[in-house]
Amino acid sequence: MTLLQGLDYLAVFIFGLTGALAASRAQLDILGFLFLACLTAVGGGTLRDVILNRESVFWVSDPGMIFSACVAAFVVFFTAHLFESRLRVLEWCDAAALAVAVPAGVGVAMGMGQSAAIVVIMGVATGTFGGLMRDVVCNDVPLVLKKGELYATAAFSGALAALSLDYLGASALVVLLACGLTTFALRAGSLLFGWCLPVYKSRPKRN
Repeated sequence: MTLLQGLDYLAVFIFGLTGALAASRAQLDILGFLFLACLTAVGGGTLRDVILNRESVFWVSDPGMIFSACVAAFVVFFTAHLFESRLRVLEWCDAAALAVAVPAGVGVAMGMGQSAAIVVIMGVATGTFGGLMRDVVCNDVPLVLKKGELYATAAFSGALAALSLDYLGASALVVLLACGLTTFALRAGSLLFGWCLPVYKSRPKRN
């Protein structure tokens, strides 16, 4: 198994957990758990592979990815009742998944020789699109669009960190590790300390 395959597997499993947690909050049946887990798990990577026109979408060439997401769904189905706050667990699992999926997207784009802009976009898309679909299906405000949240910003910063180290000649492992750590640190800071970007506030109209 290559490093990028390992990242994809890990991202699929953790994102699968978040999809299943969302299903538990919506009180769905086991099929609902499986659907949301798989949708969340492969959404971002599918978008990445389709846009980059890879030879095969990652989970089509390796169906074990779907199995991994289904395992995550079953784990949550039988354990979700143990958590005091499933939303909080979902947010932290999502932060971990983001920190794995962004390096996966960045690594694939770099491996295909894409430009810096495409590398960043693929990192952000891989990290955020699955969660976006999960939240839309569950009729929740997507985390990526919540006011002031460091979510897409964390993914963007992680991808930039990867580009910077790659430009300096760092090894692939160091590049992807820095990408993941930067992404997680910013997202964790948002959850723990309320780090956020300034939001637009309209000024009162003058008479």
